Formats: sequence, structure tokens, C-alpha cells
Amino acid sequence: MNFLIMKKYFIATTILISGLITFSLPVPAQTQAATGVEIGNTLPDITLNDLDGNPRSISQLRGNVVFVDFWASWCRPCRRENPVVVQTYTDYHNKKFKDATGFRIYSISFDKTHDDWSKAVEADGLLWDEQVSDLQGWRSVAAKKYNVRAIPMNFLIDQNGVIIAKNLRGDQLAEHLRKLVKE
Repeated sequence: MNFLIMKKYFIATTILISGLITFSLPVPAQTQAATGVEIGNTLPDITLNDLDGNPRSISQLRGNVVFVDFWASWCRPCRRENPVVVQTYTDYHNKKFKDATGFRIYSISFDKTHDDWSKAVEADGLLWDEQVSDLQGWRSVAAKKYNVRAIPMNFLIDQNGVIIAKNLRGDQLAEHLRKLVKE
């Protein structure tokens, strides 16, 4: 057999064998959404310390609808949005939801000092417990993990951690929550 024929035979045999191997491998069932930062993805988990230095994870809030909010004390648009977020929290944190236990907010600050961060939380009346930061500003692990390039930025995730909306402003958060509340 000449070299060219042997080469074609080898290539054809390799393709046939690899095809058989591929089709005989079990295919895992799609039981959960892919992890990522797009709508329909499961938001990656993160653990950051709260104002008292206690670790808090987004995954600890599973079962709830969660608003993951990126902000900082020095961010004027963030601070202008905070009263709307506070009002929405006040209106919805005790509501009964169709498929979730409740509504929670996980606020991630991009501040660099504990003092600036805590003063802004108090001044803006941010009532929820999940106020977290690693005090690294734009070098925060959260900025990298969630591809945050500008703030304010946010994700609304369902009880399973799946992103159902992002970058909500003004009444948009309340509009989404209204659809999830039991009637």
C-alpha cells in the first residue's frame, strides 16, 4: 500500500473510532443552569465579611428572592438609588412569595475603608443584614467574579440562585417582585 492510501485509511479509522467513543459516552442530565452572570445563569456564590467581620454568602440566602446590589459610599448614582432600594425592601421583605421564602438584599460595597462604608450604610438607612465588602474597592474579588465594570450594578436572583433580571433601576425592582408575590 502506498503512503497516501495508508494515511487516508488511518484518518478514516481515527474518525470512526472517535465518533463511536463520543456517542457511547453518557450525557449528563441538565439539572441546573450554567454558572455565570447572564440572565438564566446561576449566579456564582461568594463569601464576604459583613460590617462586624462575619462571613456571609449569597448561597446562605437560597430559598429567597435575592437582590445582589453593588455600590459604594463615593458613588453618587448608587447613593441616589439607595432610597428606592430601601423603600422596595420595606415594601417586600415581609411579603409571601409564590416559590420563595421571602425577599433579601445582599449589598456588596466597593469601599476601601470600613468607616466610609459603615457611615454610608447608616446615613442611607440600609436596613438589611447582608452588607458585605472586602474593602478592596475596584480590586474586590466581587468585581472580578461578577465582571463589574461600573456601579451601581445589580442582579435579581430567584430562590435557586438563577439570575432573573439585572441592572434594575427605580421602580423596575418592585415591578419584578410584584410578579413573584403570592396574590
